[in-house]
Amino acid sequence: MTIKTSSSHKNYKVDVANINKIPVVSQILDIVSLSTGMGFIAVARVTEDKWITCASKDKVAFGLKAGDELKVETTICSQVRKQNEAVFIDDVAASETYAKHPTPAMYGFSSYISVPIYKKNGDFFGTLCAIDKKKAKVDTEEVRGMFRLYADLISFHLEAVEEKDKAVADLAEEQNIAELREQFIAILGHDLKNPIATTRMSAEILMKFSKEDIVKRNAALIKSTSIRMEVLIDNLLDFARGKLGEGIKLYKIKDSEKLEKVLNQVINEVKVTSPNQDIQSKIEINNPVDCDPDRIAQLCANLLGNAVTHGAYDKPIEIHALCNNGEFKLEITNKGVKIPDALREKLFEPFYRIEGEEAKKGLGLGLYIASEIALAHEGDINVTSSDNETVFSFVMPANN
Repeated sequence: MTIKTSSSHKNYKVDVANINKIPVVSQILDIVSLSTGMGFIAVARVTEDKWITCASKDKVAFGLKAGDELKVETTICSQVRKQNEAVFIDDVAASETYAKHPTPAMYGFSSYISVPIYKKNGDFFGTLCAIDKKKAKVDTEEVRGMFRLYADLISFHLEAVEEKDKAVADLAEEQNIAELREQFIAILGHDLKNPIATTRMSAEILMKFSKEDIVKRNAALIKSTSIRMEVLIDNLLDFARGKLGEGIKLYKIKDSEKLEKVLNQVINEVKVTSPNQDIQSKIEINNPVDCDPDRIAQLCANLLGNAVTHGAYDKPIEIHALCNNGEFKLEITNKGVKIPDALREKLFEPFYRIEGEEAKKGLGLGLYIASEIALAHEGDINVTSSDNETVFSFVMPANN
């Protein structure tokens, strides 16, 4: 008998490995050996051109171990694959079909079993087979039933192993994609925001040192536009991260001075971009707030930007931030047109705009990002709207 090492085809190696990941296979081979008295039991991977040992129980020194091959055309398993029928032989010499068959003489066996193993999708995988030099009573209903049961059991466990391996591979691929995605987002944010920061800085220099009014006016316009572009980029990047499973990342600190500082900075920037809008603010943060100040500032900027867009231009916008009774509250009020009740539920959906709203007023991400920041802080944003005013209120626990 000529035995050769399995080819390097990766799928065959995986098949052998998967069968050996099934704990019950070894027990099945032991039980089959004890039940039939046959000396060599194996699970084989059988294809059109391959017969490969996946697992074996060898009491008769037949010589096949996991990964070893036989020439498939010399095996009866090849016939089993083609005909989709199990083979049970008590005594080759007494068999009309196999007495003169070349395979028993080549491998020196008298009794033989080969039962097909099918995968869940119906594909032929291989066989559960057994041989022995002596004859044995194996062509019985009991033995046939036992082999069919064990073949089905192997198929069931093989499917489970393959599904688990696929899940592990998919998870690894997702983790790799997540890393690449994070790198892409970081690079995109850096490459977009750097030139904007340079533009903004240049505009500030012109505003400070130029003596010509027209230069100052245009520099102020450039600065306000750059601030707006930064907000749009931040919203887009946060939206991408959120939709791709990362959510809003927080870097919490308890620093009431910084929180007050960044809120005032946001208010001053909006005053620059909307010089004709009366914005009145009252910041009263006398107790520490466990939060990400920059994210709270971003939330404030988005709510304030919304108020400027939809509020009455000739009436003031009021901002009130305070920390009291274990809660931090940010309230922004504008005197714009009442928001219809039917539209309030949609305000925080991404890319949502009120019907007829001009595209230049934004991407429709500001309120969505604000709601995600609120959620990350275990807080809520509530909206009340009447004929007189619209109020957006953000409330969160001061100490999470």
